[in-house]
Amino acid sequence: MIASDLNLIKMVTDHYWIKRDEVVDKIIFKGRTFYNKFEKVNATLSQAVINQHIKGEITVAHSLINKHGKVENIVIDYNGRDPERFYHKTQLLLREEGYINFTAYKTKTEGHLHVYIHKGHTTLQEAIQLGKMISMKLSAKQPTQWRMFPNADMPEEYNILTLPYDIYSKERGASWSKHM
Repeated sequence: MIASDLNLIKMVTDHYWIKRDEVVDKIIFKGRTFYNKFEKVNATLSQAVINQHIKGEITVAHSLINKHGKVENIVIDYNGRDPERFYHKTQLLLREEGYINFTAYKTKTEGHLHVYIHKGHTTLQEAIQLGKMISMKLSAKQPTQWRMFPNADMPEEYNILTLPYDIYSKERGASWSKHM
């Protein structure tokens, strides 16, 4: 994977999260206790850090929510067993809903995908609502084996995703979209 592949995500780069072997933080949120193994690093997410992640030396995550409470991507974190079928049905639904810019990335675990829907400058509440709507429509077509991000049921420290390792598939507009 090259740097331009990650630039499609429009990540928050003013800080990043690094995974530690032990629990870094205990967070109580909406009556639930979360044990966070990711530590926030208040430094720029550089290409050198990304390269260390891709080589497997460290595990790095990025925030989905920027300091202004805006979101650039809505992400489907697929953890099922049939990524080809899932992606096929997902891309059809996203096209039908009018989303023409989205990218699926492979994660560290074989068969798991992160589908980044490139929505652009969206408020956190709107992104959560759009994610719920997309998830509901997807669950009508197949068993639910994913989580949506950003997520209102998790603290902001959990609205992060590990950097992807490789591109699975990308969709950047299409000539047929002008006819919709």
